[in-house]
Amino acid sequence: MFRILVLFFLIVWGHGVRAAPVEGRFASIDGGFLALEEWRGAPVLVVNTASQCGFTGQYAGLQALYDRYRDQGLIVLAVPSDDFNQELETAEEVKSFCELNYGLDLPMADITSVKGPKAHAFYKAVKTQTGFEPKWNFNKVLLDSEGEVVGTWGSSAKPDRGAIPRQIEALLSGS
Repeated sequence: MFRILVLFFLIVWGHGVRAAPVEGRFASIDGGFLALEEWRGAPVLVVNTASQCGFTGQYAGLQALYDRYRDQGLIVLAVPSDDFNQELETAEEVKSFCELNYGLDLPMADITSVKGPKAHAFYKAVKTQTGFEPKWNFNKVLLDSEGEVVGTWGSSAKPDRGAIPRQIEALLSGS
């Protein structure tokens, strides 16, 4: 019986059983919607952001990362959130702040909840699949080209240095 169970385990898990893609549609800061499904085929880095946080300077790193890899297909999605009480009052203020101070032209969601019972469906799905929930602003979730979570990082992880660009390069190269 033990051998049968081991064989079953090896057959099922050895053939790459994968988690379901994380899906989601975010209200865009520009109006309309941003759907993760529209970006299938490309890696997507989703980052919960805030304009009045000690990590706000990471906007520059997010834009640099986007500039470096966008022509290869990378999408960087900023998701402003006031869950930690450090975001400006309105989406218009957030957009203006980001454009004036960081020259952001990467996709941005409207102000969105990222934790707890009011969390956006994307963040609820990530928590269900991986146990990861933002504990502060500028937490990062990397999706592969199929929409599956392949990496999560906390606030202190620099978006344009270290593990995050290495993982993105591996995805872009097909490794």
